[in-house]
Amino acid sequence: MIIPPQILSIIFIVFLIGYFLTSAIKVLKEYERGVVFRLGRIIPVKGPGLIIIVPIIDKLVRVSLRTVTMDVPPQDVITRDNVSVKVNAVVYFRVMDPIKAITEVEDFYFATSQIAQTTLRSVVGQSQLDELLSKRDEVNAELQRIIDFQTEPWGIKVSAVEVKNVDLPQEILRAIARQAEAERERRAKVIHAEGEFQASQKLADAAKILATQPTALQLRFLQTLTEIASEKNSTVVFPVPMDLIKPFLEKLEKKD
Repeated sequence: MIIPPQILSIIFIVFLIGYFLTSAIKVLKEYERGVVFRLGRIIPVKGPGLIIIVPIIDKLVRVSLRTVTMDVPPQDVITRDNVSVKVNAVVYFRVMDPIKAITEVEDFYFATSQIAQTTLRSVVGQSQLDELLSKRDEVNAELQRIIDFQTEPWGIKVSAVEVKNVDLPQEILRAIARQAEAERERRAKVIHAEGEFQASQKLADAAKILATQPTALQLRFLQTLTEIASEKNSTVVFPVPMDLIKPFLEKLEKKD
């Protein structure tokens, strides 16, 4: 069966129209922008929604404006106090200027990853181990400031950088454990000493009151005897005050 040339021409035209429509009509999502190169030159950013480009003449590059979460691989770093650690982090960034992100750097994701790795090694290398463990917020803020400053010409905004894990050698972990144990013992001794000091103050105050109130001393003495007598199989030696037997001793001396 021979197809007439007219039908072949119609099929060819329909094919061209279909190709043009599929190549020319693009739909960009709300978080996407289109950087269009027309004969190699940038034209205004397109999107979101339905856009039309010229096939063959225009080249569309989609750029997402959503925040990207990027893991920084573990880095072997020597701190300022010569401790070898392995540190990893996570970087949150987003594209603020799609044209700069495409034209100023070949691959902004890869470039940001490399900047984050080198900055992480540099900042951790300038910090001491205690600062890295206890002042994590300051280290994160310094990382965010440096990385954001270096990626700003690319139209990238770094919103946050968080150090995730700090892997320490076993000998350093044992030393930290001994230090923590020593600190707990010190606190226990201080608390015990403060308790003894407060108790001695209270005893001194009680002694002053008993010195000015002899009756209170006698009542305390009788209360102690009552507590001792409540125990079975107890032998109580009751001391008799000399003031009570002194008159009897004087009478015996006079009779002699």
